[in-house]
Amino acid sequence: MNGTEKGLSDRQLHVLTLTPFYPHECDEADGCFISEPLAALAQVGIANTVLALQPFYRKQLRTARAGVPAEWLHYISLPGNIGLPTAGFFAFASIVGRIRELHRKQHIDVIHAHAPFPAGHAAMLLGVELELPYVVSVHGLDAFSREHVSGRVGQWCARIARRVYQASKRVICISEAVRKNVLQEMGTECRTSVVYNGVDPHLFSPDDTSACQDLTVLSVGNLIPTKGHDVLIRALAAIAPEFPKLRVQIIGDGPEKIRLQELAQQLGISDCVRFLGRQSRTKIAEAMRTCTVFALPSSYEGLGCVYLEAMATAKPAVGCREQGIAEIICQGSSGFLIGPGNDRELALVLGMLLRDERQRRNIGITARDTILDRFTLEQQAENLVRIYRESAV
Repeated sequence: MNGTEKGLSDRQLHVLTLTPFYPHECDEADGCFISEPLAALAQVGIANTVLALQPFYRKQLRTARAGVPAEWLHYISLPGNIGLPTAGFFAFASIVGRIRELHRKQHIDVIHAHAPFPAGHAAMLLGVELELPYVVSVHGLDAFSREHVSGRVGQWCARIARRVYQASKRVICISEAVRKNVLQEMGTECRTSVVYNGVDPHLFSPDDTSACQDLTVLSVGNLIPTKGHDVLIRALAAIAPEFPKLRVQIIGDGPEKIRLQELAQQLGISDCVRFLGRQSRTKIAEAMRTCTVFALPSSYEGLGCVYLEAMATAKPAVGCREQGIAEIICQGSSGFLIGPGNDRELALVLGMLLRDERQRRNIGITARDTILDRFTLEQQAENLVRIYRESAV
């Protein structure tokens, strides 16, 4: 260890966190995977200043609850995908004066940007202007914004994302699946690390009394096509005659809600499917503790915190193969994996789990042990601290 590294290890590091998502009064689950590790980071000597970046045309937000508060800042931006390539520049222009003054008063050791747009692009420009190192986290499989942004705008986004990754001290990927996507394009031009998201095992804890409650399948996720809620509803319709008292709870909101409600009605199971909308973190944890099985057949998932949270409550979780969660779930031991879009396979797995309480209990025990061994917030914080200290040198 050289003198600079020793000096950093002996004092508290100051990290500037830039993020486009953070829990707020309208949705305290939005960006919880960013906010919740911050308390664990504080326990190991990391001070965080959090700036949440929002385009000017969106509602001014406030931090949802206690914890590390964020300052919400607006920046000029064109609406929609057309504004994405320039969002980072405008965010940088809006905050550079504030960051310069913050850095003068409280030395910033490293910037942690979440996602390349706008935070990563802004961090890259701040790094040049203020000579600050930065790391950038990639939270999904669309690392270069090609899946969600098409045409020339998408190509523009991809070029900027490559520059952001190349200039960073570290690209932090939430799974090996995400890292693979980054490296396929970047090769050796950037340094990557995998840091899996962590779970609060106290908030998401088992409830032994739930074993005698009615059979309930729970799903949590935005109601968008890739999350596979239609696959889940079709699978449930196939097994509903065998389990007449089965209840289904779907937490989340989005553009697919009406279509999914119509599908449930067409398949004759609308009476047992409840769409609960967005819920607080406490309500989500309670729903996971009291459900029988958790299922989210998402076909485009970098990792999926909700699977880890269900596993932490000692419940069998069902996800899809070829997604980030396949790195966590051991088939048949700590959960189950099905083929994306395969409602028949999902029906078979759900039917098997709903019939066999003993199997559910054994899988649940293994699932929680998996989380406690490798995927707590404290373990995530330890991995991040190591990267911060290496990047700040």
